Amino acid sequence: MESSPDSRNMHISQDGRGQPNPHSFKELAGRGAWAATYWSIYRWIPRHLNWWHRSILRVFGAKVGRAVTVYPSAHITCPWNLILKDYCVIGPGVELFALGTITIGKHSVLSQRAHLCAGTHDYTDPRMPLLRLPIRIGDGAWICAEVFIGPGVNVGDRSVVGARSVVIKDLPPDSVCAGNPCRTIRPRVMRTGQ
Repeated sequence: MESSPDSRNMHISQDGRGQPNPHSFKELAGRGAWAATYWSIYRWIPRHLNWWHRSILRVFGAKVGRAVTVYPSAHITCPWNLILKDYCVIGPGVELFALGTITIGKHSVLSQRAHLCAGTHDYTDPRMPLLRLPIRIGDGAWICAEVFIGPGVNVGDRSVVGARSVVIKDLPPDSVCAGNPCRTIRPRVMRTGQ
């Protein structure tokens, strides 16, 4: 069941006691195959052979651009919900909980142990239905170490999110943001002529 006809990423499924499993058989089978591949092959490929990581992610349905770097210790749920644009970097220990679509823009960096969570539950409904809310990281953004980004959040192009921030609302472009909850601190001004 879709929440709106034009939003494939806002899938709402039933969850909880006596409710159908929110994950289809196809998704569960895919997650099982991916987990087996991740733990037996993907994780053990050295980082300098990153083209193998890109190839395996593509086999599992990820849209992966040119010269993308994904560290082998990055943990990915549902790679078929990933869009990794050209030259982005997914650092060591990053968690991409991609129940909904996660898009990482061109030249963006996710530093070590950042956590992007594109799934939650509707706590206003006693059945706690699963919500798959997409996350978008714009082009040229830097998500610093151990940042948490919640479901449905958009981070603007060229923004910086400071270490260990908790991001639960959209962040504007060209900004330096930090805190829990994360807020804009100042504009990100880029030096020119270098």
